[in-house]
Amino acid sequence: MLKTMEKRLENTATERIREVCRHIERHSDDSLTIARLASLAGMSRFHFARSFRSVTGVTPHEYVNGARTRALKHGLRDSDGVDAAIYDAGYGSPSRVYEHAAKRLGMTPGQYRRGGAGVEISSVCVETVLDYMAIGATDRGICFLQFGDSPEALQVQLSCEYPKATIVQTATPEPPFDTWVAAVDRYLKGEEPHLDLPLDVRATAFQLRVWRYLQGIPYGDLQSYGEVAAALGEPDAARAVAQACGKNRIALAIPCHRIIRGDGGLGGYRWGVHRKRVLIDLERAATALPKI
Repeated sequence: MLKTMEKRLENTATERIREVCRHIERHSDDSLTIARLASLAGMSRFHFARSFRSVTGVTPHEYVNGARTRALKHGLRDSDGVDAAIYDAGYGSPSRVYEHAAKRLGMTPGQYRRGGAGVEISSVCVETVLDYMAIGATDRGICFLQFGDSPEALQVQLSCEYPKATIVQTATPEPPFDTWVAAVDRYLKGEEPHLDLPLDVRATAFQLRVWRYLQGIPYGDLQSYGEVAAALGEPDAARAVAQACGKNRIALAIPCHRIIRGDGGLGGYRWGVHRKRVLIDLERAATALPKI
């Protein structure tokens, strides 16, 4: 009898903690002190803190911070500004977020929202079967790989992408650019199906999720925007997937050309639909698959 009573009390406490967790997720923008959360659970602060950690594996403070970080990442994508997203997520001031930004986001909120700025970028432009290609890289990896009709147009595009960066141009590919250019050349000849390049990309959490997923799509395969959204657990986000593809600055290595419309149409492509068709046909020819 005693063990049965203890089990019932334990189950009741677990359900109370779970209800508090649901409350935190719904109201992460509220003032969520441990005293208030304990009151919601109908427990003393000490008993609540101990029970909460036992059920969730983290402290109430850590759980609240996690919920606010998730809300912040969502808000940075959708809000009118960084500060607005910070306050909407429930943080009292932007300074508290910036202090811990590297741990929570991997970058400052400004970088997270806008992309990299204030860095030194080395660049080179070469001619390929898809017209001119420019590669820009920081000391961490490639941050820009795009195609255009002229070197001048690509240089303007690079400057627009990173207006605060110091850009250093080289006339011919020097190490490690020569290795990267050679890898792209082999890819465009159908000799290099797995283009493994070091990347330095900065984006929103959703964009990064889309781009990482794209990198996992096999060479020669095609998926629709809706299929990608469903695979990410966001079946209603097909349009957001398309927008993430449009924001991609790294052609080929982040293969957004493998994403088409649900009706089989090619859809858009940042570097021109004609280039998208060439890339799809190239991959399908290399894997002996029919053209679309």
